[in-house]
Amino acid sequence: MPLLHNGDHLTLAEFERRYSAQPHIKKAELIEGVVYVPSPVSLEHSRRHANVMLWLGTYHAVTPGLRLLDNATIKLDAENEVQPDAALCVAEGGQTSAAGAYLQGAPELVVEIASSSAAYDLHEKLRVYRRTGVREYVVLLTLERETVWFRLDEGQYERIAPDEDGIIQSAVFPGLDFDSAKFWDDDLPGLLAILGAGLSSEAHATFTSTLRAA
Repeated sequence: MPLLHNGDHLTLAEFERRYSAQPHIKKAELIEGVVYVPSPVSLEHSRRHANVMLWLGTYHAVTPGLRLLDNATIKLDAENEVQPDAALCVAEGGQTSAAGAYLQGAPELVVEIASSSAAYDLHEKLRVYRRTGVREYVVLLTLERETVWFRLDEGQYERIAPDEDGIIQSAVFPGLDFDSAKFWDDDLPGLLAILGAGLSSEAHATFTSTLRAA
């Protein structure tokens, strides 16, 4: 069995065959038919990832009908199989469906933690997520301590700026509010307080009613 290497050009079937034969590789992705095997996870990446999962997990806990994923394999199309750091999906009637042991289709929200703006998350992966219909794409740049939040609008990604209070509000998941400054300052109580205010909003209550009805 040939090994899986960065830069290999493979079909989806061959990528999966080689990946499953190498269990020591914890993360590999196929982007436009090209293999990407990321470097080992740094301490900074890991702790930022944990905080993202805390933020999304709090939202998920009180919002029925959603699917929250942590580094799950997602089949976007015939040439793209990704493992985003985090993804939030509408479980029933959304854009994704179960495909055996994996997920098929574009999640409504994807979060990636990247070392810098030079990372492929803001280049190759961004183009794939846009084309396949990921409705909101959040990239957290650890070197620049910057949050880049994209929203899909008529097939193009528009970068969303925070409001006057420094808060970015998801349009796909009402009440999923994010304070970038508090995130980068490791102010988890403050980050969750902002989220809590969003969860208490009328928009979130209406959204949960819609999900329950579905």
